[in-house]
Amino acid sequence: MRTIDRRRLTIALEAELARFTAEHPRSRQLFDRAQAHLHDGVPMSWMSRWAGAFPLFVERAKGARFTDVDGRTYVDFCLGDTGAMTGHAPDAALAAIKAQLDRGITFMLPTEEALAVSDELARRFSLPSWQLAMTATDANRFVIRIARHVTGRPRVLVFNWCYHGTVDETFATLGPDGRVGPRPGNVGPPVNPAVTTRVVEFNDLAALERELAHGDVACVLAEPAMTNIGIVLPDPGFHAALRRLTRQAGTLLVIDETHTISAGPGGCTRAWGLEPDFVTLGKPIASGIPAAVYGFTGEVAARWRAATERDLADTGGIGGTLAGNALAVAAMRATLGEVLTEAAYARMIPLAERFAAGVEGVIAELGLPWIVKRLGARAEYWFRATAPRNGGEAAAAVDAELDRYMHLAALNRGILMTPFHNMALMCPATTAADVDLHTAVFRESVGAVLS
Repeated sequence: MRTIDRRRLTIALEAELARFTAEHPRSRQLFDRAQAHLHDGVPMSWMSRWAGAFPLFVERAKGARFTDVDGRTYVDFCLGDTGAMTGHAPDAALAAIKAQLDRGITFMLPTEEALAVSDELARRFSLPSWQLAMTATDANRFVIRIARHVTGRPRVLVFNWCYHGTVDETFATLGPDGRVGPRPGNVGPPVNPAVTTRVVEFNDLAALERELAHGDVACVLAEPAMTNIGIVLPDPGFHAALRRLTRQAGTLLVIDETHTISAGPGGCTRAWGLEPDFVTLGKPIASGIPAAVYGFTGEVAARWRAATERDLADTGGIGGTLAGNALAVAAMRATLGEVLTEAAYARMIPLAERFAAGVEGVIAELGLPWIVKRLGARAEYWFRATAPRNGGEAAAAVDAELDRYMHLAALNRGILMTPFHNMALMCPATTAADVDLHTAVFRESVGAVLS
């Protein structure tokens, strides 16, 4: 097996950084100007965490491509970290959005299109009751509240190194001593998450059973496959055991499909025949307009109604003035009905298979101890010989210098990958040529730093 030459890697990274800076003077100028009134020079501080010395500033985007303010166009495999999984500005969604703009944006009242959205969600996920939110973070916050309310239990359980948006309870990890504490970088947690949260490793059923046995867990909040620490797939039988153990413990099961909607039109819930009590979903569901949904069983709906006073429905910490606004609902209806369709997935998933096969071919050709994992329309390569089984193993596998080099080398050659990972997502507008371009760039970039 061949290995990375760390000296060559350092030299190559410096060269890519210099090239990036030289080729993006307008983005650099805007970034410098932004320091005056935008904290860290960006609208949200994590936008500064790109591979270059500054982020690209985008001028326009369409389909699977975007163009920056320096006039350079890129194949986009990041797609807004799933928010643009529909492709940028899909025509069907644009038409619905433009039509709704003329009719009004938000009313604090429902529109008829909400019925079509809930009908389609019920069909895809086999859950009868749905509510709307602005973000997947909100959807996850709300279902945690509902789960606590109907079970009378205080805690939630999540998997180590999970990600469910900015939900306070989920920014918890296991320390070297096995104790729960704030995730590194957690800004101002209101309490130590050990007070609210139990944490176990993904695929560790013995630990899951042990923690549920305390009898204080209202819900388990889980992605069906971990994605934000990289793609970590469940062991065979894991989900059947997860469902059995939660039912035995009287704990509700929440499946967060926000990233795993890449698995198919009904996410992993439909593709794998899961039976959750709740499903949450955000990001791509409205073609880039902020929107999210959460669905639940008839049993949960009945328990929630029985435990809630209608006259106090606006003071329960669940909702939001703009949640379910007419513009977002129109965008959701068009996205579900005309963009993220069965036909779209029939194109996207084979392209992800092609992406994975291309990278695997280069890995075999160059004799590297690396692997590729895939989840529907999403694929990722790992700089290790075996697949991680949980978040702890995935976090330990991070090679920050190599990650940065690979991202920057791709960016300098017209490809944007998802930041913080080596992950690519296909959209309905992605082409085989886009995928093959990545394979060629991957081969060139890796070959330049081998020993």
